[in-house]
Amino acid sequence: MQNAPLRALAALTLVALAACGRPQAIDTEGADPRVVQARGTLAESEQATIAIFQSAAPSVVLVISGDPSGFSGEVGAGTGFVWDAAGHVVTNNHVVQGAQTVIRLPGGEDIPAEVIGRAPQYDVAVLRLQRAVGSPALPLGTSNDLQVGQAVFAIGNPFGFDRTISAGIVSALGRQLPTQEGREIADVIQTDAAINPGNSGGPLLDSAGRVIGMTTAIFSPSGAYAGVGFAVPIDTIARVVPQLIETGRAPIAGIGIVAADQSVATRLGVEGVLVWQTSGSSPAARAGLRGTNPQAGELGDVIVAAEGAPVRRLSDLTNTLDRLGVGGTVNLTVRRDDRNVDVQVQIEDIGGRETAVTIRK
Repeated sequence: MQNAPLRALAALTLVALAACGRPQAIDTEGADPRVVQARGTLAESEQATIAIFQSAAPSVVLVISGDPSGFSGEVGAGTGFVWDAAGHVVTNNHVVQGAQTVIRLPGGEDIPAEVIGRAPQYDVAVLRLQRAVGSPALPLGTSNDLQVGQAVFAIGNPFGFDRTISAGIVSALGRQLPTQEGREIADVIQTDAAINPGNSGGPLLDSAGRVIGMTTAIFSPSGAYAGVGFAVPIDTIARVVPQLIETGRAPIAGIGIVAADQSVATRLGVEGVLVWQTSGSSPAARAGLRGTNPQAGELGDVIVAAEGAPVRRLSDLTNTLDRLGVGGTVNLTVRRDDRNVDVQVQIEDIGGRETAVTIRK
């Protein structure tokens, strides 16, 4: 039995229909039914992109750092990719800052992972899964023959949207990217492929589907995609990752100096790296490099060239040391007492001992 309000509503509806009259019939005479047109063959470029994604996506994972349950503080999310059949995953060091790390596979399964090595100076970290997952390792390319304008593809988890691909080009090469360690990553790849928060640690692929870099940062006043993204070159990653797997850390090539901040050097009219002090029995001290004596108003040596190439800032020096490697020697030209002096200095692993960074006065 309907209640009174419902009976009143029904009566009003009937009155409204009566007032409107019968609906007009639609004349369909002469109208053709719509037919779905055949798609035809996809363009070669589309087929290539699809093939790259289908091949690489199963080896790209979501990296969750912090408490995956969400009950104890913030949770960070980024991207990683399978490095080898032993269950190692490579990502950015800044992605794995939480107390716990979990790898979420493309199918949604979560597997605990342990951070077994970090190289903050390159923003690289390696994780080891508790068990192998069967996903193939991505093929590696090289970054030393890249050309501006060639196609690249980034796969990652922007804003948590898993396994997203974006396409672009190499928009610049040879960029320098500062790290938390006071050093700079050399030969960074710049791309206009869309990179957003969550993409960090994901692979940057060439048109052959090979990893040529790892997305690590964006330049954006708003914090979102602005067409300028950066990737650590694969040549650096391929050199560092085996060290992280074996020892948990990557050697930091240095000579045992503390350098004055660039702003200090500029204020003093110095062009190059001003040696503020040398460390104890460091290679720099053994080679006779001189530090600065502020009380006496005496400037230390100014490194103006390394291996014949000009040194204008600290990153010029550290990049040369990284290239030569621990155990090698570097030929320096220093400005001392208004004359140039050539000095040969041994390169050592100064991790945990030296601040090859800066003094700000």
